[in-house]
Amino acid sequence: MSSYRDLDIYKIGLELFYIVHPASLKLPKYEMYELGSQLRRSSDSLVTNIVEGYGRKAYKAEFIRFLTFSWSSCLETVNHLEKLIICIKI
Repeated sequence: MSSYRDLDIYKIGLELFYIVHPASLKLPKYEMYELGSQLRRSSDSLVTNIVEGYGRKAYKAEFIRFLTFSWSSCLETVNHLEKLIICIKI
């Protein structure tokens, strides 16, 4: 593995970011700047933490710590998406 770009989890996270970010910009203005902004940040954080952790891979515990942060950002992104799905149904 020569780069974080080779990690499957990075590729999946980046794909999620590329789907979520433009979709969040299509939300109504009252959601775009509130929940939409949080959604964009959490999906970006998911990928960014993988990259930062990979940069610290010489220290296994640091790499694992940043992967944990990434997992937390993933859960946050899922939660924001669930809230939007419920809001759209109303």
